Amino acid sequence: MPLRSHPDQPTSRRVLVTGAASGLGLALARGLAARGDRVLATDVTSGRPATVPPGVEYLSLDVRLDADWAAARAHVENSWGGLDMLVNNAGIATGGRIDVATMDEWHRIVDVNLLGVVRGCRTFTPLLKEQGSGHIVNVASLAGLVHAPGMASYNAVKAGVVALSETLDHELAPHGITVSAVCPAFFRTNLGASFAGADARMEAVGKRLLERSRRSADEVAAVVIRGIDARRDVILTEADGRIAWRAKRFVRPLYRHTMRRAGARISSGDSSPIPTDVDATR
Repeated sequence: MPLRSHPDQPTSRRVLVTGAASGLGLALARGLAARGDRVLATDVTSGRPATVPPGVEYLSLDVRLDADWAAARAHVENSWGGLDMLVNNAGIATGGRIDVATMDEWHRIVDVNLLGVVRGCRTFTPLLKEQGSGHIVNVASLAGLVHAPGMASYNAVKAGVVALSETLDHELAPHGITVSAVCPAFFRTNLGASFAGADARMEAVGKRLLERSRRSADEVAAVVIRGIDARRDVILTEADGRIAWRAKRFVRPLYRHTMRRAGARISSGDSSPIPTDVDATR
């Protein structure tokens, strides 16, 4: 997808953010509210989490449930009269070698990380079409662009989110609706707590990569918000991610050699982390 900018930046927007009780979702909710946007934070917790900042509304929403999505649309229509931006951020972490990860793990991550985004887009697209305007922001991952070994299920769903975003960006443009795919690399977050897979070795590698990252969720959110304001269709949040993506596109032999070397380490039982300049995930 080519990068695109838009010069117009609304002064205040009505924004719904999923997965907003922690991690990047919470950081985005904080940052958008500080920018002056009206924010509805949503998450699976039934009561308002203590983490949600004052001034930010809260609604329970399980992205796997169509009824919850319908309730979220009714809420914004009744409370705000519409919605300017939907941020599909909710997601879980998983990974594992293809012969170790179970089919239950595949079904779980597809339902949350991919179909959760699809449900959000399907729920709010009719409303945005009626308005003739809107912005959908889908949080994917650098793993949707750069595909390291040992992460087949996560790579597949995040690549699906990128493909969905590009498709909808073309499809909905005639209706005044823009779509962005956010592709961050590793950063410090509690995402590792959602690991629940059979491949304990790959889980340990993933958790170490999250823990050793120098970037915080708030730092990543600040970059994402700047990309949103610029109406970029692909938002890469750090230099390592841009280097890895360009290497895959323009220096394919180097990219392939690095990934094959990482695959050999995994096969040999070496649990050392994959280099962060060639592999990253949300």
